[in-house]
Amino acid sequence: MTRITRLSALGPVAVVATALLAAPAMAQAPAAPQANDAPPPMVDLYTDDDAQAALDARLIALKTVIRLTPEQEKLWAPVEAAIRQASKNASDRAAQRAKAEAAQDFLDVLERLADAEVARANDLKSVIAAAKPLVASLSAEQQRRIPAFLGMTDHAGRPQPTFELWMFEAEQE
Repeated sequence: MTRITRLSALGPVAVVATALLAAPAMAQAPAAPQANDAPPPMVDLYTDDDAQAALDARLIALKTVIRLTPEQEKLWAPVEAAIRQASKNASDRAAQRAKAEAAQDFLDVLERLADAEVARANDLKSVIAAAKPLVASLSAEQQRRIPAFLGMTDHAGRPQPTFELWMFEAEQE
């Protein structure tokens, strides 16, 4: 039995998870040496298209993990749109940060950090508002599957940092 066949027997979540884990490893393959021994040109191996494909896969996998009923499926579109917008906003903030002038002192750093946290909080509030009708329709079992899949952790008494959620991962670079 081939590896793909064994994975497909485990279901679509296993196939998607394997693809998500394997893609970064394959993207990191070393470049072939050049004839003149010059260092290879700096190339962004993870493109915007790659990020979009990864987000598409995560959203498909999230729906698969939740196992929406036909009635619940009708409530999915606003949730997906809010997650996509939050992810886009995070990517835009990362691009702006890359173009920004260097911080002049620690107060500049703290102000930028505060601005980013406010922006992530607003995005997260949008996702929450969009998700409330869907989550209200989910069974306890369906709800139980969501937090870990979103990247949430359960550290007793400690807050969940927003940058650890995959919808904001573009800002981790």
